[in-house]
Amino acid sequence: METVEAIALMMGAAWASGINLYATILVLGWMGSTGQVDLPPALQVLTDPSVMFAAGLMYFVEFFADKTPGVDTGWDAIHTFIRIPAGAILAAGAAEGLQIGQSAELVALILGGSLAATSHATKAGTRVLINTSPEPFSNWTASITEDVAVIGGMWAALNYPWAFLIGLAIFLGLVIWLLPKIWRALKRIVRAVGRWFGGNKEQQPAGQHAGFEQRRRDVLKELYHDASSDPKPGA
Repeated sequence: METVEAIALMMGAAWASGINLYATILVLGWMGSTGQVDLPPALQVLTDPSVMFAAGLMYFVEFFADKTPGVDTGWDAIHTFIRIPAGAILAAGAAEGLQIGQSAELVALILGGSLAATSHATKAGTRVLINTSPEPFSNWTASITEDVAVIGGMWAALNYPWAFLIGLAIFLGLVIWLLPKIWRALKRIVRAVGRWFGGNKEQQPAGQHAGFEQRRRDVLKELYHDASSDPKPGA
């Protein structure tokens, strides 16, 4: 495998795993089993029918969980401990194509884990922003876009490595631009959750239902905070 192709596979597998691990495994397994690409020895296990079946089953579950507001955030939280290590392992396996020894695999493990963490954090943080938005179909749109991006991105990494690497650089630039927005959204969520469980002990409305309703309004007010009050990026 050529150096550029191996690097694109390494970075592509890590990046895609942070967004949708099971779709990544399916794409690599399918393209490897059909002979469209020669996977490094460490990744040839992905072509095993049992591995592809398990990945397909989990992709089916994630397809619906990822499109349900609130459930997707919980799903992302759990997969913090799955996507990042898996992305690192897939990147290390792809580094075998460089054929320069274990040092390349260790570097790939570190870089792959970091890239998977970056794409995962961006996905999870962006979902927090979307889930606090009043548009009802934005969650489905975002999820389908992510699925298409993962499948298309992996296909590009395997067939047009230079184009993929350029696109990855653009993605990282967008992450840097989005980071302040995501951070502010996460802080609003933390404040809202604290308000929900803490309530207002000084002015407790009469009746349990009234207290619940007041807390609900407080949380919604916190979540749907007017974005115009947030400082603009670079301000």
